Amino acid sequence: MDSEDQDKILVVNTGMDTAELIQRVRASAIDQPTIDALSLTVEQLCCDYAHADARELVRKGRYWLNHVSVQLEKQLTLPQHRDLLHNAGLLALLVGCLENDLGDMDAAKATRKMALELGNESGDASIVGWAHEMLAWFHLTAGNYRAVIPAAQAGIIAAPSQSVAVQLYGQQAKAYARMGMSEEVYTALERGSELLGQLPYPERPENHFVVDPEKWDFYAMDTYRTVGRDDLAKRNAEEVIRRSVTTDGFVVAPMRSAEAKLTLAVVAARAGDVDGAAEMGMEALQHGRQSRPSLLMVASELDTELSTYGVRAGGDFRDLFEQVKQGKTPETDGK
Repeated sequence: MDSEDQDKILVVNTGMDTAELIQRVRASAIDQPTIDALSLTVEQLCCDYAHADARELVRKGRYWLNHVSVQLEKQLTLPQHRDLLHNAGLLALLVGCLENDLGDMDAAKATRKMALELGNESGDASIVGWAHEMLAWFHLTAGNYRAVIPAAQAGIIAAPSQSVAVQLYGQQAKAYARMGMSEEVYTALERGSELLGQLPYPERPENHFVVDPEKWDFYAMDTYRTVGRDDLAKRNAEEVIRRSVTTDGFVVAPMRSAEAKLTLAVVAARAGDVDGAAEMGMEALQHGRQSRPSLLMVASELDTELSTYGVRAGGDFRDLFEQVKQGKTPETDGK
């Protein structure tokens, strides 16, 4: 979403545009309408995560995090202080996720700790839960599978009835799958699915920090692929891709779509379709919006599957994969 569209949403909901909001935030005192407008702006940034340019979005996130941090030093009512801490926590989570996507792990780890501190300071279970979820994600993509389980469990304990717990069960399932612990995989999936069924459908499912059935299908897809349930993995992947594209062809969830295409490529490779797997894998690596650690993790599985057919099997994909691992940016599909 561009700045003009964001201004329209702000004006409709609060009567002020971004310029006026910035002016109010910079003022010596802050009122509730300004906090409400700020909350709407933060929510929109979290909704833009799935498709916006990561470098531009992280710049915006840091900008607003700085402004909110300044406001926290001012004299505030208790409700205002709580609301600002919540927004600061969300912004820190968002910035940390984007830093991770861009491959800046040192910055991502530091920003995650900031989010955890903000959540603990305000007693905000959701922020604390998502901070633990980020740590579980970091461990997963780094290959530290055993460390995922306690990190996710800490988040579940902090926010046992919130949507973040659903995603934490998903992270545990992913880790268990990679450790070959099938019974624990299905237990974690069952717990996540059960909790998701008890939660109301989110008002804005595109918000990165909520979990809806579509996001859960995406998580289950990864687990099914890893444990070798290719039929279920393929079913979920095809559905993820279908939901990721609007009727006019715009890819609203390119990172999910890329991992779904890699899943289909892995399934194709296992079935002996080396050329089809390589072609689908190359398409996945050429998405413009990427979460680098997650993409590399899943792409490496396809690389492993193709290697079983010989050193040059799927050579075009494997050459492109090497470029991506080295930090070179392939030509994108423009979406």
